[in-house]
Amino acid sequence: MNAKASTEFSGIGGAHDLVDAVEQRIRAGELLPGQQLPSVRDLAHTLELSPTTVAAAYRRLRDRGVVVGRGRQGTLVADRHQVAPVAPAVVPQGIVDAMTGNPDAQLLPDIAPAFAYAIKQPGRYGDPLVVDELRQAAQSHFAADGLDATNLTVVSGAMDAVHRVLASRLRPGDAVGVEDPGYASVYQLLAAMGLRAEPIAIDQQGPLPGAMERALDAGIAAIVMAPRSQNPTGAALTPDRQALLSHVLAAHPTVLVIEDDHAGPIAGSSAFSLNLGRQSWVTVRSVAKSYGPDLRVALVAGDRETIDRVEARHQVGPGWVSHLLQRASAYLLTDPAATEQVARAQARYQARRERLLDLLAHAGIQAQGPSGLHVWVPVPDEQSVVSAMRDAGFAVRAGAAYRIATPPAVRITTASLATEALQGIAAALSH
Repeated sequence: MNAKASTEFSGIGGAHDLVDAVEQRIRAGELLPGQQLPSVRDLAHTLELSPTTVAAAYRRLRDRGVVVGRGRQGTLVADRHQVAPVAPAVVPQGIVDAMTGNPDAQLLPDIAPAFAYAIKQPGRYGDPLVVDELRQAAQSHFAADGLDATNLTVVSGAMDAVHRVLASRLRPGDAVGVEDPGYASVYQLLAAMGLRAEPIAIDQQGPLPGAMERALDAGIAAIVMAPRSQNPTGAALTPDRQALLSHVLAAHPTVLVIEDDHAGPIAGSSAFSLNLGRQSWVTVRSVAKSYGPDLRVALVAGDRETIDRVEARHQVGPGWVSHLLQRASAYLLTDPAATEQVARAQARYQARRERLLDLLAHAGIQAQGPSGLHVWVPVPDEQSVVSAMRDAGFAVRAGAAYRIATPPAVRITTASLATEALQGIAAALSH
């Protein structure tokens, strides 16, 4: 937006009027994503408003995710299409679902005994945010991997945790390091919060040390990454990569590291964390992938200040996560039968993922998926491959939503695929 365009505003009497005027012009297509707004001083002079009034309007627009602050670049119109709700994926009848990312329903533990246990002690107003049995189970699981979960809270799923942690520590306009390729919902969340995504290139062992160092030097305030079962590539930290990245991060102790360990015990890879001994950190573990997507419970361990901030905001909002869900989750995390079923599921997921990788390698097709429920396949053109696969009877996910600066690919979810389907997908991709 240049100075001439700014004079087209009329009837601006205060910050509220200016916010409305900017939003109306964005909706009308008169202000486009990436377009620079005038400086506070210039717009205040043009509209004969005080700089304080214009600054307040810009701040409200940033809080709403309408504009983003880019340092020396000034204030830019946000990429609003990234903030729009995402329609759920629909797989037509008769098409094999290799795209929606769900765990195999046949491999989930029976949750009926867990709820029979939980219903005996319904929650009440004034109860602790985290029920004792879940706190003890969670701390035991974190401790097994060397993480101190003294400071622990519970929220409604892994992405809810990422959202609440970022909201408690960052401000609109801050930069956040994200994996590239990375989880599409994280990109969407940052756009909605008015935060700026700084891509960090990855390989099968996780973030590349050089790429992370460049992001840190660029001034990121936080990093969101998956230590294993990375979505969409399945990348998983190794001890060597953990050591290299920890060395890089050691020079930036105040940068918040958020680990989204959503798959946990079904990842098919050991847990290696970048958060051992860090000053500012959070590790999130959800029960959804292992025990059922409708169990909206995520365990959040971290530094005291961050966990306190998350809990304080939670208390004045929804209050707490259902104690029925918490007690059911505690039961599942400690029940021997459920633990055995999760171990069987992990072995089955790993066998399916590795079978597809073997079939693709035999066909001369490059792919990766060292852990988790997905295989990432580089392709020359995503849409043509997605269309051809659908014609062959398989629904796969185009990789565009998961990429910032990396080449095209498709994501294939192997979690529920039988041997015949795996063979069919490999054959279809090789044509």
